[in-house]
Amino acid sequence: MASPFARELTYFSATALVVSNMIGTVIFTSTGYLAADLGSPLLVVGIWLAGGLMALAGCLAYAELGVNLPRSGGEYVYLREAWGPSWGFMSGWVSFFAGFSAPIAASALAASLYLGHFIPFFSSEKALGSAPGSSSTLDLGILKLQWGPPQLVAISLVGLFALVNIFGLRTAARLQNVLTSLKVGVILTFVLLGILVGKGDSGNFLQSAERTSTHSLAAQFGVSLIVVMLAYSGWNAATYVVEELKNPKVILPRVLVSGTLLVLILYLCLNLTYIYAVPLESLKGVEAVGAVSATALFGERVGALFSAVMALALVSALSAMVIAGPRVYYAMAIDGCFFSDAGRIHPRWQTPARSILYQALMAAVMILLGSIEALFYYIGFALIFFAGLATAGVLKLRKREGWHRTRALSFLYPAIPLTFVLVSAWMLVCTLALRPVESGWGLATIASGGIAYHFWLWRRRGRNAEE
Repeated sequence: MASPFARELTYFSATALVVSNMIGTVIFTSTGYLAADLGSPLLVVGIWLAGGLMALAGCLAYAELGVNLPRSGGEYVYLREAWGPSWGFMSGWVSFFAGFSAPIAASALAASLYLGHFIPFFSSEKALGSAPGSSSTLDLGILKLQWGPPQLVAISLVGLFALVNIFGLRTAARLQNVLTSLKVGVILTFVLLGILVGKGDSGNFLQSAERTSTHSLAAQFGVSLIVVMLAYSGWNAATYVVEELKNPKVILPRVLVSGTLLVLILYLCLNLTYIYAVPLESLKGVEAVGAVSATALFGERVGALFSAVMALALVSALSAMVIAGPRVYYAMAIDGCFFSDAGRIHPRWQTPARSILYQALMAAVMILLGSIEALFYYIGFALIFFAGLATAGVLKLRKREGWHRTRALSFLYPAIPLTFVLVSAWMLVCTLALRPVESGWGLATIASGGIAYHFWLWRRRGRNAEE
């Protein structure tokens, strides 16, 4: 069946999508948590290298899956083919909540947090909803809704990019290219100026911090790696829009690998600059690490300017996720496993307009409910669970007749996919033991997907019986 999508995405646009999906909230907010949990500059930098190598292993597996299963939807398609429709549905279900809507909300709120270092109206306390006079709170018992200027700005950003994406992928892709180029340029400028003229201290790399985590270093490393993998989680973004790539069999593997390598280098440079700017002990618990580091390196005025531009980098990540996510719900709707109108392509704009709107509405709800720190382990647990399962699917699907085996994955097969699967399992076990609440919510979301799948299946069988 011919794809209803227009093939608009070039190698550059697809790589920009991957890079922007990856460089987002986590890299600009999580180093303070890692400093407190790991306590060593070497381990803080090393965990970003380990996460990048893991992401590259996943890229090679996903590239082969994408070449053989060239349908939009990413993991939903791969899990359905490897393990059955129920697992595909559950991954799509989790993508709707934890894979895209929650990270979009976190990126929008983090943008407000960084703007707080440039415009006091959006101070970090207000962005997190903890300043009594800044945001109104509606206590509903198990839920608390936060409403104020930061939430209004965050929801407005989500709505703006949803509209841009509804009005055509070409326009959204061009905007994404500009935002991604700006993001990479800002990071490179920040790193280079920080090293050349910044008021940092290389002695900071020799100063450890007192760990606040009471768990063993090995177990904590496994849990912290969940957060780092969340920062790399956009490496599979191009697989969600494979039907809109020009010549996907050729460019998809190149897009995934080159985008991930670029981000790996940028992440290492950013963390080295953070530590060069501020001793690890002073970074403990800091969320806006980029803003704090910029202020330490360049002074308050220049630091505030960098904070504003870093907010644009977070907006770039938001834009990329608004592009990728709705393609999953579209694929699910086509299979009868989501709201049927989510499977409609707008006749004029050739975009999954209803899917985009559903995602924007859910992200808006999470903005009102969300807390950046609490989302990290919840999102990371759910995403690494399905990434590991999808990568394991390569081991099964490779036995199919006519399956195209890519050269890159074959070079160290089965070591590459097995390493990804085993390390993923180790991270999940550590997170279950050390962060039972967040991982429990992740498991509950996955289980609710199984329940929802059987509900949709029951409804579909009922309609078929009536016909």
